Amino acid sequence: MKTIEREDLKEKIDRGNNFVLLEVLSEASYNQAHLLGATRFQRDMIPDLLPDKTTEVVAYCSNFR
Repeated sequence: MKTIEREDLKEKIDRGNNFVLLEVLSEASYNQAHLLGATRFQRDMIPDLLPDKTTEVVAYCSNFR
């Protein structure tokens, strides 16, 4: 696992890179605000979100600035 800077994440989004973007906060926080294209993490969704174990995943939380 590694950390990426927000500028790097924005570049990935702008380029249309293929990755899963996960919001790891509560449903209320997700509904209030989240990054475009983000999916709220729910444990039961993992098989559907990550059918290929090589899929890149970027997770973010309230410390994302």
